[in-house]
Amino acid sequence: VQLQASGGGLVQAGGSLRLSCAVSGRTVSGYALGWFRQAPGKEREFVAAISWSDIITFYADSVKGRVTISRDTTKKTVYLQMNSLKPEDTAVYYCAGGTYYGRSSERYTQWGRGTLVTVSS
Repeated sequence: VQLQASGGGLVQAGGSLRLSCAVSGRTVSGYALGWFRQAPGKEREFVAAISWSDIITFYADSVKGRVTISRDTTKKTVYLQMNSLKPEDTAVYYCAGGTYYGRSSERYTQWGRGTLVTVSS
């Protein structure tokens, strides 16, 4: 299983970005996928997650209302639409997959390389 994250970049505060995570090497039925982020000098933290089949989604309080996670089964891709970005959203964003979704990184068994998001003030 491979997870390929993309879409990071430099954006001004208040702007938007859409991150993508393409899944290869397995079917997406029954799969769960989450986004995590790690800012410089900080621990990795949960951002959002989605249960592929049930389309159950949940979010960290810090991004709720600004971020939307969705999936495209045909493309086997999960998206993270981020709006009203703040400088504190600056981090490397990682997508992670597994059988069980949750807020803990331990729930996920596959991890993609991160994509850097930088929000300037």
